[in-house]
Amino acid sequence: MFQEVLSNILRFYDYLLKRTDARVRDYPLMQSPIQMTVILLGYVIFVLYVGPRCMANRKPFCLKTTMIVYNFSMVAFNAYIVYEFLMSGWATTYTWRCDLCDPSSSPQALRMVRVAWLFYFSKYIELLDTVFFVLRKKHSQVTFLHIFHHSILPWTWWWGVTLTPAGGMGSFHAMVNTCVHVIMYTYYGLAAAGPRFQKYLWWKKYMTAIQLVSVNSFKLYRADELIIILHFL
Repeated sequence: MFQEVLSNILRFYDYLLKRTDARVRDYPLMQSPIQMTVILLGYVIFVLYVGPRCMANRKPFCLKTTMIVYNFSMVAFNAYIVYEFLMSGWATTYTWRCDLCDPSSSPQALRMVRVAWLFYFSKYIELLDTVFFVLRKKHSQVTFLHIFHHSILPWTWWWGVTLTPAGGMGSFHAMVNTCVHVIMYTYYGLAAAGPRFQKYLWWKKYMTAIQLVSVNSFKLYRADELIIILHFL
C-alpha cells in the first residue's frame, strides 16, 4: 500500500516536472522544487529555533550600516523589477484587461520570463528581513504571519513560474507587490538611518493603507477579468 502511494506520488512529480516551462529550466533554483523547499525549511528552522538559541545569551548585533545598505539596495532592485515588468508588456503591449500569457520565445516574452524569475529570486533575498530581526533580537516582529508570508510566497511562485508561461494578467500582482516593496524598503532604509531622518517618515501611517490598496487592486483586476470571461460565455 505504502509503495503504491509513493509510486503514484513520484509519477505525479515526474509529470509536473515534464510540464514545466522549458524557458526557465536553466535559471538558478528552477530545476526542481527540492532546492527551494530545502532553502525554505532551513529558513524556518533558523528563525524559529537555531537563531533564537544562538542569540539567547548574546547581545543584539548592531547592524545599522548593514540595514541601510540592504534596504536601499532592495529599493533599487525592486525598482528595476518594476521597470522590467513595464517594459515586458504592461507599458508596451498589454491592454490592462484580460491579457494572455505569451508562451513563445520572442524577445519580449523572454524578457517577461526573466523578470518573473527576478521577482521570484527577490523573495529569497527578502528572507534576510527575518534573519536581521533574529540577529537584532527583535523577536516581537518574527510573527507567524511574517514567517508564513516569507516562506510560502517563494514556494508558490516556483510553481507559478514553471507550470504556467510567465506574463499575462498573472504578473499583475507581482508588479504591484514590487511597487509596494519599493515604498516599504524606502521607509525601512530611512528608519534605519537614525533619528535625524524621522521627519521624512511622516507617511508611515499610510503604509498599511498602501498594502491594502495593492491587495484590493489585484482583486478588482481579477474581477474585471471574470466579467470579461462571463461576457463571452
